Amino acid sequence: MTDLDARPDQQVIDAPVPEHPSPGRESRKLVPRRELGRWNPAKRGHDSLQTILAQSDIRAPDLLPIRHGRMSHSPWTYYRGAAAVMAADLASTPHTGIMVQMCGDAHVLNYGLWTSPERHLIFDLRDFDETLPGPFEWDLKRFLASLIVLARDNGISESAGQEAVRAGYRNYRKHMQAYSEMPQIDVWYDKIDIEQLVQYAKKENEEKLDALIESRAKKRTSRGVSKKLLTTVEGRRQITEDPPYRTHRLGDAAEEILRVVLAKYHESVPDHLENLLTRYDAVDAVRQVVGVGSVGMRVFLTLLEERRSGDPLFLQVKQAGPSVYEQFLGKSKYDNHGARVVQGQHLIQSATDMFVGWTSFQWAELDLDLDFYVRQFRDGKVIPKGEGVAPVLPRFAAACGHVLARAHARSGDSAAIADYLGNSDKVEDALVDFSSAYADQNAADHAQLAKAVAEGVIPSERGWPDIP
Repeated sequence: MTDLDARPDQQVIDAPVPEHPSPGRESRKLVPRRELGRWNPAKRGHDSLQTILAQSDIRAPDLLPIRHGRMSHSPWTYYRGAAAVMAADLASTPHTGIMVQMCGDAHVLNYGLWTSPERHLIFDLRDFDETLPGPFEWDLKRFLASLIVLARDNGISESAGQEAVRAGYRNYRKHMQAYSEMPQIDVWYDKIDIEQLVQYAKKENEEKLDALIESRAKKRTSRGVSKKLLTTVEGRRQITEDPPYRTHRLGDAAEEILRVVLAKYHESVPDHLENLLTRYDAVDAVRQVVGVGSVGMRVFLTLLEERRSGDPLFLQVKQAGPSVYEQFLGKSKYDNHGARVVQGQHLIQSATDMFVGWTSFQWAELDLDLDFYVRQFRDGKVIPKGEGVAPVLPRFAAACGHVLARAHARSGDSAAIADYLGNSDKVEDALVDFSSAYADQNAADHAQLAKAVAEGVIPSERGWPDIP
């Protein structure tokens, strides 16, 4: 029946279109926004020291004392190495169910600059060892809590640390809202270059900051680092040793191990890159100690030389184990954990080193079956230091918040995240509370580890050389 067919005494009313609640607002029922601020140590369900020690099984035993020593150095170095502890803690609380490709270890110093394949300096996340699909707020909480831990470590007041938390969160929320209104292809094209970073970081009297950063980046290349890392022995270049942090530990099997690992790596890269790599010969490799949380994982620095010119190319081959989140969120869909890291990196970053790939090695003598990922060593990487970031922490946190929002918007439902966060201060206030409370928890966990080290319960070596 049409409107014209209706009887005069009948009022025709258009039926209202039912409103379907958005996923973001539905998630507020799962985790009310103020609940994000709660931290209850009594419900964490694990012992932090035992969680750290449980990670020893897949690591080189002779390097564990270095790991313990570095983590026991301060609450900040502990936080850097304790992603597994925080993963268990985050998993002890309800989550929103709004999933993204998590970085997994988005603390404030895991953001940095490097040169894209197009040779532009890009500011982005830079560590993906723990990447896995998971709740967006887990990455956000690890990032924001790190600001308080870093502030305290550098003598910055609690109020200044909390100001940084607010700045980081507000920029995350602001850009997530913007991404939710953009075509997805534009989100994927978006990136933060050096000019944008400088706008976040510099003051009016810091006009030369961008030139300084670019100057540092140009020195951090394979050619630049070769001047510090290489020596010539009987007419052949070798990587210099600095035991126990850089050693030729592969022994008599070095040549065979290197051949197998690089052959499998070649299979993981596109044809055009494999063609480029055929122009190089593998010349040398050393075992390397890197970072804090990675210490004990087998990392090899490999020197390749171009046959025609002798131009050096350094590739880092780094062991990849299961993400610390897999026991709570389920196993990765990738059989090789190196592939998990690389594929997650491609999904998160706006531009990725063209040399990334993965490989594996079955070490029969040690009964080990190891996965690795491969990346270019250095290539313009400018990694911030805590003492340099601390004086400008709120501004640097704002830049990181922008990066994290873009990373999450690439893989997740930006509209759902924006709708969950809303426009009020509820989430901001809650995350400030959580960040300070979790920094307290981190300090207590560090004290537990430091006590075990001091009493000789676990082996420790405090050496921390300058790493070129």
